Amino acid sequence: MSIFRTLHRSILVLFAVVVISIVTLVHFSISKIVAEQSRAQQASMSPAIDLIIDQLIQPLHIAETLSKSRELVDLMDVTENDPLVPEDAFRMLKRLENEFGMIFFIASEVNRQQYNSDGSTIDLIEGEVNWYFKYRDAERNAVADIGKWEDTHFYIDLKIYNNDGKFLGFFGVGKALRSFLTVFDSYKREHGYDFIFVDDNDNITLSSDSTLIAEYSEFKTLEDLLWYQRLEPEIKQEKTLNNQLVSIEGNDFLIAEIDLEQFDWTLYLLSPLDARQTEISRGFIASVVTLLVIIFVLFLLIYNILYYFRQDMQTNTLQYAPSRLPDRIVIEEKFNNLIDARHTVAVIIIDIDNFTSINDTYGRNVGDQVLDSFTAYLGHQIRSKDILGRWSSEEFIILLPDTGPHEAFDMAQDIRQGIEEISPPAAHPNIRLTASFGVSYTATPRAMSEVTANADDALYQAKREGSNLVRMQLID
Repeated sequence: MSIFRTLHRSILVLFAVVVISIVTLVHFSISKIVAEQSRAQQASMSPAIDLIIDQLIQPLHIAETLSKSRELVDLMDVTENDPLVPEDAFRMLKRLENEFGMIFFIASEVNRQQYNSDGSTIDLIEGEVNWYFKYRDAERNAVADIGKWEDTHFYIDLKIYNNDGKFLGFFGVGKALRSFLTVFDSYKREHGYDFIFVDDNDNITLSSDSTLIAEYSEFKTLEDLLWYQRLEPEIKQEKTLNNQLVSIEGNDFLIAEIDLEQFDWTLYLLSPLDARQTEISRGFIASVVTLLVIIFVLFLLIYNILYYFRQDMQTNTLQYAPSRLPDRIVIEEKFNNLIDARHTVAVIIIDIDNFTSINDTYGRNVGDQVLDSFTAYLGHQIRSKDILGRWSSEEFIILLPDTGPHEAFDMAQDIRQGIEEISPPAAHPNIRLTASFGVSYTATPRAMSEVTANADDALYQAKREGSNLVRMQLID
């Protein structure tokens, strides 16, 4: 396997050199104007993402957090004989409105009424209040919606359940569409971009163009836009508008597409381009496509060379997948077997540093990739007699039979240093992986909990002293 790693790294270096050479040639073939435009466009995308987070994702996270509060669930968990008290609902909703600067509401399944933080109520009558019954019977627990047509609002509706899984109604947050228009207009003046948000039915839900905002439950759709009507049928059918060049009132625009999975929405960002920039951009896109084809051909060649080696790598990776590692119960059984056979045992507990932050920042999928890489690495570092297991969501444990404490400490140091060399997920190269280690040891029969308690104490010491450290605590 070490030969494979050496070969693999060598080919990756060769591949990188070829790619860098091609990219360099393409880069110097493009004019300085396009380079400046590209940098300006890249710089403006960051505020666009910040705007989405501030205006859409943050209200969703606030609503999701509040929906899990015991106060809310207890308030809505009522019966027909003991219904929800409106005054209690208004008191809580008004407090939330004052604290977060948004409107909040509760829609009670038992009372069949909606209570708003402005003190108003709406009777939830089937046939008159369609949203409640449509989303109540839908599978999704979180829904983004447009409503309150006399003063149109964007709403996030969350289903609420009690501990027994009983549906209690909806809790949600809302923002007036005019507040979005103000923010979008400010961004458009600064960066020149137009926003169009559409749902999975191509209804335009939000836009920087006030004429496209829904009114009185009537939505504009993409098909109502002249530039969309001019697109090729296959483009509209596949709904792939990213990097499409369109003409709007004589001006050319480049479309950037961002998926908002939380709402099943898509954001189209329209960037204005003048005629000369459009032609150069088309040439740039053609160069990029050619470059990608060359890279893809190189990848296929390398893939064929490494086919059998990759089979070995995939087997090892599968063998050490986190979901297939022994859990605490199995690890304790193996420890007891070692003790019964009168083996000495060293224990190493490993905790991935800042794993919760990685999950929160980049998402669960990236967190799972980190776990897979981390697990595969540990699996390659241990000896055939050692036992690797999962200790918690972000902690691992290694049992080292017939291994002294200082030898175990040195082994933990080697593993710690190697972890810093693990490649981060390709989409997030700025992630830096480190881990903290706690080591303990027993030469006499004793409960595993006593040994792991000392290893845990050593691990916490490593965390307190700055993380990315190995600490050992032996049993008195």
